[in-house]
Amino acid sequence: MQEEPLIMPEYGRNVQRMVEYALTIEDKEERTRCVNAIMHTMENLFPYLKNEESRHKMYDHLALMSGFRLDIDFPYNQPTPEELRYNPDTLPYNTTIPLKFRHYGRILSNMISEAVAEQDEEKKKKMILRIASRMRQDFLLWNKDYIDEAHLREDIDMLSGGQLDCNFPEFADLLTQKVPTPQGVSAQPNQKKKKKKKK
Repeated sequence: MQEEPLIMPEYGRNVQRMVEYALTIEDKEERTRCVNAIMHTMENLFPYLKNEESRHKMYDHLALMSGFRLDIDFPYNQPTPEELRYNPDTLPYNTTIPLKFRHYGRILSNMISEAVAEQDEEKKKKMILRIASRMRQDFLLWNKDYIDEAHLREDIDMLSGGQLDCNFPEFADLLTQKVPTPQGVSAQPNQKKKKKKKK
């Protein structure tokens, strides 16, 4: 026979059964003592959560496991189904302007828009270099063997609508510099260290 699914799986079936037993106790004082013992068990399962906020949450979990039928004097405001079962508001993502290259993300797209709007040519060059550096790091996540200079220039040209010019010496110098790769990613994964032969 298949058992009922757990309401709060992290506490396990034994705690769920203890809550169900507490619901059968008619005397409120005895039921409260039983709930205190359940709370003690729950706290022992997560000893690193022994603070006021965590205790409040555990009482909320207790109410949830009992189907909000547990009649005790809660030390905090007794939660209701409406309070604990709610749908969060949708985050206001900016989806009005579609991304040309989703793998670069909207932050890079915004950086390019700011660089295009910059009037000072020296500042604009520095912004282009920052953009290219960021793109190189993103590029290494997917193409770990090499950096395609032509591809990088084409992407910047396309993303900026041809308004950012990469033809200046510092840009070419940037492409020859070593890129700080993301943690755990090797810039040259195919090159294995040669083992020294034992003499």
